Amino acid sequence: MTLPPGTPDLDVLDLLVSVAELGSLGAAARRHGISQPAASMRISALERRLHLRLLDRGPTGSALTDAGRAVVDHARPVLESARSFGTAVAALRADNVPRLRIAASKTIADHRIPQWLQVLRGAHPEVAVALEVANSSQVLELVRREAADLGFVEGPHPPADLGSRVLGTDELVVVVSPAHPWARRRGGVSPRELAATPLLWREPGSGTRDAVREVLAGFGEPARPAAELGSAATIIAAARTAVAPAVVSRLIAAPELERGTLVEVSLTESTALTRRFRVVWRPRFPLSGPARLLAEIAERTESDG
Repeated sequence: MTLPPGTPDLDVLDLLVSVAELGSLGAAARRHGISQPAASMRISALERRLHLRLLDRGPTGSALTDAGRAVVDHARPVLESARSFGTAVAALRADNVPRLRIAASKTIADHRIPQWLQVLRGAHPEVAVALEVANSSQVLELVRREAADLGFVEGPHPPADLGSRVLGTDELVVVVSPAHPWARRRGGVSPRELAATPLLWREPGSGTRDAVREVLAGFGEPARPAAELGSAATIIAAARTAVAPAVVSRLIAAPELERGTLVEVSLTESTALTRRFRVVWRPRFPLSGPARLLAEIAERTESDG
């Protein structure tokens, strides 16, 4: 069924309803961002189309006629249906936008994700990306609970229940305040002494903590932490006060080392203080589309670096 001849446009019906709600043609014109003469011309055109007089125009203003009020009563449900239609179409468009939910450890989120997403956006600007930042243990749980399509974590071992791929390695360094006794040691410290020293540790669940603990455990049971802190930035700040040494990513320590607010302490034995960056996903949902592309971008970038 087609619309009957003379069916008015929704915009002019909306203008007429505004006249009824605001009480004047001038106020309705301002609401719609047009001049009062333009509003008057549109209402006049509507009157000609409907063959009805909708407004009584006088020297003190314009008022709706009985026919005008009746048209407004009929127009309101039409306009409401049009708004509902627009909302529904917008929701359909939103549902069709490709979405990618990422979870990443703090170091990867700060130092890797922006670069990877820039490359992804260049290839797929239509993809809407949501990023959640947590420690590695929490990232794994977000992927398991299907709250993230893929995750980026750090640590010594792959999770047994998730698909994973090593992206690269990250160097860890021992750092202290310039005021700490270790800062003046020419020969550095031994891994055994490092293990026996209370250090500034990340919280349980951190990939950095797991990696450092596994290395130091080969030289004796690690000492109880001097403090357990929830972020690498907090550890850096604490290390600057000389409260205790810390083992952190070179990515994070680099600005402090350059400024001299922290000092790197070498190890007397050749010990690999590293951790692996991994991408993880649910095995029953193999990576595809933007998720697969982002994983490939990350792997390529890390191997090139």
